[in-house]
Amino acid sequence: MNWLRTHSYAAPVLAALVIFLILNALASPAFLDPDNWNGLLVGAAPFIIIAMAQTPAILSGDGGIDMSVGPLAGVVNALVTVTLMSRGWSDPISIIGCSLAVGVVSGLINGVLIAVVRVQPIIATLGTYLVYQGLAVEILPMAGGTAPEWLRDLAGTYAGVPGMVFLFALIAAAWLLLERTAFKRNLLAVGGDARAAYSAGVNVAGVRILAYVISGVLAAIAGLAFTAALGSGDPRVGTPYTLTSIASVALGGVAMTGGRGGMLGAAAAGALLFLIQTLCTLAQVSIFYLQIFYGLVLIVALALNAGAERARHRRLAAQVG
Repeated sequence: MNWLRTHSYAAPVLAALVIFLILNALASPAFLDPDNWNGLLVGAAPFIIIAMAQTPAILSGDGGIDMSVGPLAGVVNALVTVTLMSRGWSDPISIIGCSLAVGVVSGLINGVLIAVVRVQPIIATLGTYLVYQGLAVEILPMAGGTAPEWLRDLAGTYAGVPGMVFLFALIAAAWLLLERTAFKRNLLAVGGDARAAYSAGVNVAGVRILAYVISGVLAAIAGLAFTAALGSGDPRVGTPYTLTSIASVALGGVAMTGGRGGMLGAAAAGALLFLIQTLCTLAQVSIFYLQIFYGLVLIVALALNAGAERARHRRLAAQVG
């Protein structure tokens, strides 16, 4: 019961997810074919993982956001398929280790700029967004390169189970373990009221820096998922997902002001946006209209999120009064 209460914020998006699963199944009977599940999960993985990458930064409050998650995934994709592969570093330890290290360093840069130097989050991460976008093109000017065979296999199946299921399970297990520490409680406290959290002895700067490090690590994992799905490199592959990640967080019931929500809602909303894209594809909707639709979804999601926050504050004020 306690778990249901703490995750009730995600109920609307989970209901919408079920509805769009049904709509996709009605639009194409092959949608629910087990042979099709692996391809669906490979396609949904970037939406889900980058949405999760955006979540800790926004939960940290004070206008928290990470505009760099998409281009960072592109940097990891280019790094793996060109820089590491050309040097013969194709083993899992080298690939995963270097990718996660890039994510950690990126998160530290963003976190220090925001929590220590006090640069506004959108400005700091827009700066790293542009840096990573240029760096990815410098490493890989055009689509090409190759992914190691073991990473390409992640887009396949193991004993009939899609490889992406194992990736999602590892991410979920890591987050659940982190939730058992004081970090999740401190993150929500900092996002809700940083001054009160500081007065209670919480290291506000440390919590925010760690939130951006987690965002960077998850963005790096998204880069590995892109590489597995493509089997090659594309320097611009992650950039379009930055805005969809923000839309996913807003749709997922996470307060854009910080302090309320979690990974479940953002991940479900990422999957929902993928299902919307799939349904539009089945309906043969032009990609240009799909981009317009994503923009409208982002506007509506932000408006609903802001409205829900105002309603919550009014309820709290009424209870206090």
